Amino acid sequence: MSFPLPPPMRRALDLAAEAAADGEVPVGAVVTIGDEIIAEARNAMRGSVDPTAHAEMVAIRAAAAKLGASRLDDCTLWVTLEPCAMCAAALAISRVKALRFAAEDPKGGGVVHGPRIFAQPTCHHAPEVLGGIGEAEAAAQLREFFAARR
Repeated sequence: MSFPLPPPMRRALDLAAEAAADGEVPVGAVVTIGDEIIAEARNAMRGSVDPTAHAEMVAIRAAAAKLGASRLDDCTLWVTLEPCAMCAAALAISRVKALRFAAEDPKGGGVVHGPRIFAQPTCHHAPEVLGGIGEAEAAAQLREFFAARR
């Protein structure tokens, strides 16, 4: 039995598809407070010529600007791929309340793989983490994107 995806993850997956259409790695991110989407982004590293323009980073910046605050205490970040170490650190620094992600990233992840940023003793804040939401679709987007480039 399959369940419908939560609307924020559905939107993040749609943003990831837009990123892929523009030649960016297909990752989308959405920031919510309750049921309201307050910011959204997709990978934009190539288009912006900014190696830090991961979907999560762009979405965090947009949410902070919208709220006029550097702390995102009441926010949940929804993203289609397990955040890397840079993005995980940004989530901790911005004090995001919760992280929801689709596909795990065994090679570049920083949450459940790799450096496991939130488990480090120097991490001052760890969001509530739940992965696997929309995992099959996100993984398929990534496989198709990279297969087309080989």
